[in-house]
Amino acid sequence: MSVNRCLHLFSRLRRHVNTRTARLARSSCHASSSSGLLHREQPMCGAVNSRNSSSSSTPDTSLFIPVTLKTDPSPEWSVGAELSQNLDKSELLKIVNRFYKRKEMQKLAAENGLDARLFHQAFINFRKYILEVNSLPADLHIILSDISFGAGHVDDIYPYFMRHAKQVFPMLDCMDDLRKISDLRVPANWYPEARAIQRKVIFHAGPTNSGKTYHAIQRYLAAKSGVYCGPLKLLAHEIFEKSNQAGVPCDLVTGEERTFVKEDGRVSEHVACTIEMCCVTTPYEVAVIDEIQMIRDSSRGWAWTRALLGLCAEEIHVCGEPAAIDFVRELMYTTGEEVEVHTYQRLTPFSILNSAVESLDNLSAGDCIVCFSKNDIYSISRQIEARGQECAVIYGSLPPGTKLSQAKKFNDPDDSCKILVATDAIGMGLNLSIKRIIFNSLVKPNVNEKGEKHMETLSTSQALQIAGRAGRFSSKFNEGEVTTMHRDDLPVLKEILSHTVEPIETAGLHPTAEQIEMFAYHLPNATLSNLIDIFVSLSQVDGLYFVCNLDDFKFLADMIQHIPLNLRSRYVFCTAPINKKQPFVCTSFLKFARQFSRDEPLTFDWICRHVNWPVAPPKNIKDLVHLEAVHDVLDLYLWLSYRFMDMFPDTAFVREIQRELDATIQEGVRNITRLIRATNPAITSPLQTSKNVGRLSGMASRRSAQTSDHSLTDRLVRDGLLTSEMLQQLQREWSKEQKEESTNRSPLKLNANKDKRKKRK
Repeated sequence: MSVNRCLHLFSRLRRHVNTRTARLARSSCHASSSSGLLHREQPMCGAVNSRNSSSSSTPDTSLFIPVTLKTDPSPEWSVGAELSQNLDKSELLKIVNRFYKRKEMQKLAAENGLDARLFHQAFINFRKYILEVNSLPADLHIILSDISFGAGHVDDIYPYFMRHAKQVFPMLDCMDDLRKISDLRVPANWYPEARAIQRKVIFHAGPTNSGKTYHAIQRYLAAKSGVYCGPLKLLAHEIFEKSNQAGVPCDLVTGEERTFVKEDGRVSEHVACTIEMCCVTTPYEVAVIDEIQMIRDSSRGWAWTRALLGLCAEEIHVCGEPAAIDFVRELMYTTGEEVEVHTYQRLTPFSILNSAVESLDNLSAGDCIVCFSKNDIYSISRQIEARGQECAVIYGSLPPGTKLSQAKKFNDPDDSCKILVATDAIGMGLNLSIKRIIFNSLVKPNVNEKGEKHMETLSTSQALQIAGRAGRFSSKFNEGEVTTMHRDDLPVLKEILSHTVEPIETAGLHPTAEQIEMFAYHLPNATLSNLIDIFVSLSQVDGLYFVCNLDDFKFLADMIQHIPLNLRSRYVFCTAPINKKQPFVCTSFLKFARQFSRDEPLTFDWICRHVNWPVAPPKNIKDLVHLEAVHDVLDLYLWLSYRFMDMFPDTAFVREIQRELDATIQEGVRNITRLIRATNPAITSPLQTSKNVGRLSGMASRRSAQTSDHSLTDRLVRDGLLTSEMLQQLQREWSKEQKEESTNRSPLKLNANKDKRKKRK
C-alpha cells in the first residue's frame, strides 16, 4: 500500500471516528434527558408496598452479572495500529484512570442506567480489556492514540466505554422491555375469560366452626357444574367424598393425583382440587374458594389471588375470616364486581380457662396438646405413655393417610386413645373431636416475605384457627375449652385472643413461566435464579399486591443449574412442592432432574432401586423420619408424572407402593413411643423455648436443696423433664456457682476472723 493511499485512508477513518464519537455522545445525552425510567428511586418489590401508591422500581444492580466477552481480535482490528502507531500500555492506564475519575462521566453513565456499582464494574472490565487485548478495534485505537498525543480529550472515550458496558451488561439495552414484562400492576387483566362474564361474588364470613363453608358447599352441590378450591389435599379429598356420597359426580385433582369417577373416563361437571390446581379457563356455574385469608400468605398467597381474579364462574363463593371482607371488596372493585356478604356466628362456644394444665398428670379425655416441633411431639408422647395413657400424634410431614388414621383413632369412642398431640397441622383439614386445646408453647418458627426465618409469637388469626378446633359442631363435645400447658403462657394467650384479627391489606403474586421465558429471551446468559431476582427487582406492583417469597423456587433452581434443561422444564421442576429440609428428598430431586435431562424415563424399577424398595418397618425415630422422606419422594414422582407423562410413566405402580408405605408409616406412628424409646432409652430431648428450659433449671436447682440428688434425677428423667446431657450441664453450672460463691466469701471470712482475734487480744 502506497504512503498516499495510507494517509488517505487514515484521514477518512479519523473523520468517521470523530463523527461517530459526537453522534454517540449526543444520543447518550438525549437518552439521559428523555428516559428517566432507568434511574427513578423506587421501593423494592420483595416486600409489601405502601397501600395507595403505584410503584416503579429501580433495579437492584447487585443482581446484574457481567457477561464474559471474547477477547480474540478480528484480523482487521490491527488496522488501527497500522494507521496510527502502537499504544503505550502505561500511558493507556493513565488515560482510562483519568476517565474514571471524571465526575461528569460518572453522572452521564448514571443517567443511562449505570449506577456507581455498575459503573465501577464496567470500568474494571473495560480497563482490563484495553490493557490485555492484543489488538483494539480501529476506532477505539485511534481515539486513544489521539488522546495520548494531546489531540483529544478523555471524555471522547465515553461512547466506547458505554458500548463495552452494554456488551458486559446486556440488560441495559433492554431495560424498558424488561420493565414492561415485569409490570404486575393490573393482574385482573391476565384473565380475559373471567373478565368476559359478569361474576357474582358471595363472601361467607365467620370464625372457625361457624358453618360458612357448609353453606357454600350446599350451593356447590346444587349447581349444574362447580369447582371447590381448598388449601390442602385433605380438604379437597373430603369434598370429593362428600360430593360423590351425595350423588353428585365429582373428580379429584391435586398436584399428585387425578381421580375421575365416571366409568368412561370423561371429566365430571364438578371437581374438588387444591387451589394451585384450579383451571381458570374452564367455565363453571359455581366456584368455592376456601380459607380466603391465605391470600396474604407470603409463599402461597398467589394461588388465592389467581383463583379470586381468574376463575370463570357465574358465582364465586368465598369462605374465610371477616378480616378479609373489606379487602375482597376492594379487589373486586378493580374488576367491576360487587361483593355480597353473609356473616355467621360460631355454632358451639369455646372458653378460655383460668388455669393452666401445668402437668401431664392433669390431662383428661378429649385433650389436644398443640406443639410447634416434632421433637416436642416425640417428647410429650413419651411422657404421656410413661403415665400409662395412649395418645395419637399428627404433624405436617405425615402422609395424608396416616393423619386420617390417627384422627380416626382419636375420634373413635371405643378406642383407648383419648389424648392427641399435634402441631398446628390440625388448624384446617381434619374433623377432630376435641374438648380442650392446650398450647404447649405460644412461639413458632415463621418465614417472612423476605425469606427470613425467625421465632415469633402466634398471631391472633393463628391462635383462633387452632383454638377453634375445640368443641366442634357435630362432635361429642358441645363446648370447647382453651388453655396453656405453662402458667406463664396463659395471660399471653388471653391477650392474643382478646384482639381482633388484623385486616388483610395485600394479596400475593407470582411470576408466570411465560414472563420468565420472555426475560430469558432478553437475558440468554442469566441463570434461572438470577432471572427471578432481576424480575422481582424490576417488578411493579400497586398497593393491593406484593410479590410472594421465591426462596424455595430459587433454592431448587440453584440446585439443578448445572443440569442441561430447557427453560420451561427447568421452571416446572423448580415449582415442585418439596421439603428442602429433607436431604434425601433434595438428593432425589437432583437425580430426577439429571435422569430427565438425559431423556431416560424414570421407570418403576429405577425408582425402586433409588428408594431401596421394599423398605423395612421403622425401628426408631430416625427410620420413621426416613420413611416420611421416601413418601415425599414418591409424591414428587407423582407430581412430575402429571407434567411429564412420558418421562414418568409408571404412576400406577408408584401409587401402589406408596399405599403400602403409608400403611407402614401408620404402623410406625401407632408404635411411636416404642420408636422413641429405641432412639434414646432415657428420653428424646424436647426443643423447648429458653423460657421453659430456664423454668426446668430453676425447678431442679430448688428441689436439689431439699431432695437427694439420686432420687430427683431418677424422677426427672422418668418424667421426661431432663436428659443426661441437660443434667450434666446443670451440674456444671451449679459447681461453677458454688466455686464463685466460695471465692467471693473466703476473703471476707478471713478478714472477719482476723478482726475477732485482734479484739480478743
